[in-house]
Amino acid sequence: MASKESSRSTSGRGFASMDPDRQRQIASKGGESVPADKRSFSKNPELAAEAGRKGGRSVPASSRSFSRNPSLAAEAGRKGGQASHGGRPADRPDGAD
Repeated sequence: MASKESSRSTSGRGFASMDPDRQRQIASKGGESVPADKRSFSKNPELAAEAGRKGGRSVPASSRSFSRNPSLAAEAGRKGGQASHGGRPADRPDGAD
């Protein structure tokens, strides 16, 4: 039987090819390099809103697909809602019929 290492078709570079212990070590550091006052949008809604405005300004109006196509935005919103609710209809939180 082939070993797990020999059956891989990765280049041996990058996070996915690292030893699992090394991956955990790196992942455990999380957002440590980010200053605490900028680390969590959930703790600071004003910071989140400003980041959203800044990001929106960085895209030319002609390239903002949602602003040019409201039905595309609505479809994306529905998909996001379905994903966040595990595919359950929004009006039936328990998934019952």
